[in-house]
Amino acid sequence: MNEGTGMHGDTDQAVAARGDADHGYDAPDLRIFVFALFFIFGGITSLNDIVIPKLRELFTLDHASAMLVQSAFFLAYGLFSIPAAAIVRRAGYMRTAAIGLVTMMIGCLLFIPASASATFGVFLIALFVLGAGITIIQVVANPLISLLGAPKTASSRLTFAQAFNSLGTTAFPRVGSTLILGGLVSVSAATLTGAARDAYRVEASRAIVHTYLGLAAALLVIAGVVWTRRNRLHEEQVESSSMFHAFTLLKRPRFTIGVLCTFLYVGAEVSIGSLVVSYLTQADVWGVTDQVAGDHVPYYWGGALAGRFVGSGLLRLVSPGKALAGVATAAIVLILVSANMTGAVSGWALLAVGLANSIMFPTIFALASEGLGKRAAEGSGVIASAIVGGAIVPYLTGTIADHSGSLHFALLLPGLCYAVIAAYGIYARRPAPSDT
Repeated sequence: MNEGTGMHGDTDQAVAARGDADHGYDAPDLRIFVFALFFIFGGITSLNDIVIPKLRELFTLDHASAMLVQSAFFLAYGLFSIPAAAIVRRAGYMRTAAIGLVTMMIGCLLFIPASASATFGVFLIALFVLGAGITIIQVVANPLISLLGAPKTASSRLTFAQAFNSLGTTAFPRVGSTLILGGLVSVSAATLTGAARDAYRVEASRAIVHTYLGLAAALLVIAGVVWTRRNRLHEEQVESSSMFHAFTLLKRPRFTIGVLCTFLYVGAEVSIGSLVVSYLTQADVWGVTDQVAGDHVPYYWGGALAGRFVGSGLLRLVSPGKALAGVATAAIVLILVSANMTGAVSGWALLAVGLANSIMFPTIFALASEGLGKRAAEGSGVIASAIVGGAIVPYLTGTIADHSGSLHFALLLPGLCYAVIAAYGIYARRPAPSDT
């Protein structure tokens, strides 16, 4: 998703990124590093699904207000993706990765003043800074894994890397549910007032703080390791006349629709993940507690994990466009089943959407980037900025839920997002011409 190569040809920077005997660079070693980055930012992103019901209870929020957690987090993609791509061009992948990890660490540490003040707005600031760091890491990781191999297998390779992202999104919520949602379940902020309510918010939010402090310590160690290896990768930095020149790529219909689909996919995926806990606790679905529902969030992300490992192999045999249309159609069917059914079927159908999500992001990215050639770095920043869909679509979904009084009806919006993605898969089923 960034520097230097299209789907049909290598540039000098792609060769430099993969390394050769003269450079003494070990490409498999770099792949392990990139897989670790995918695991980290995927896991931390998925913790939002656990934090949302906790903050919703602490600050007695409606669905739309609770979704501001995702809005604050994913807004960073819209603001920092293009600058992050510019940093990569000037500083290189490894130094930029270290910058992103330190920014994430700062975001985690900001949960300390957020808890001390017991103010929802300060939590949003912490999440925004954390999102900025993850944006930088994503702008580094996606193009780097795309470059580490043959252009024709980029979709398969990126899907495999995304599986490690899903591994993080599967593991982190299970631990987060126990640490964050497991305590003080017999008390509710809605029953308290004044000083007692403020004291409860400070005490209850400590579970969130302790979780993110542990992450901050781990990020500091990883950033230090990355910095010591900042010169391992030999790169040719590419100068650009303007950071915003990348947006001229929007003149290309295939690329532009791909950017739109990235916006819609992330928005739909985050909307469903954010609603899972509230959805499963409804009396007409499973009627379980927040913690029990939270314990099932990993099934949503675990579906994506399994699907990406399988999909990385299938995409070597099946046209990426046709595969994208197929899984998007499956997501629509599952949403319709969940929205129109009750009980166990409704809950499991919604969780199964995670399996349909599995290959969507990497396939959309590969289809949109195909044929960009030397402008792949610029395209990376534009595509990453479209992840801001995670800030907008969930808020709109929450607003629909509040006004309609039905989480079932609110699923209509993610369903419409998947419909556009299915159409794009059909449109982009043929290879794009190479931009040399």
